[in-house]
Amino acid sequence: MDVTGLAGMVLGAVAMVTVFSLVAILGWAGSRRQEREAYYRTDLLKQVATPPGPAAERVVDLLREDECKAERRWREGLKLGGLITTVVGIGIMVFLGMVVDEHEPIYLVGLIPLLVGVTMVFYSCVLAPRDGGR
Repeated sequence: MDVTGLAGMVLGAVAMVTVFSLVAILGWAGSRRQEREAYYRTDLLKQVATPPGPAAERVVDLLREDECKAERRWREGLKLGGLITTVVGIGIMVFLGMVVDEHEPIYLVGLIPLLVGVTMVFYSCVLAPRDGGR
């Protein structure tokens, strides 16, 4: 094995370790953030529950609005994921149709992500619960 091949292998290994370490750290930080948000939300609900009045009603309205925003973000994320998956399916079909020069319709493999994406978009637009129904 020459020096260039060895350097490439070492560089590849370092890159893989770096990427997986970054993914692990980002996942840990995200879960900590969610944990803090849940703690503060619970603390806020405890404080609101004790003195009833107009301020408590405003806080409850804000919490409901946050839930509606979270549902809307979930639905929009589902739409975006469906659109991306649909485009990937179309891309696979075009790529395999151009590259593979056989009589068998191997490009139809692209129908799998295409139909998954269409299903995701259909669900998010038509069947997904709206505003408080989830």
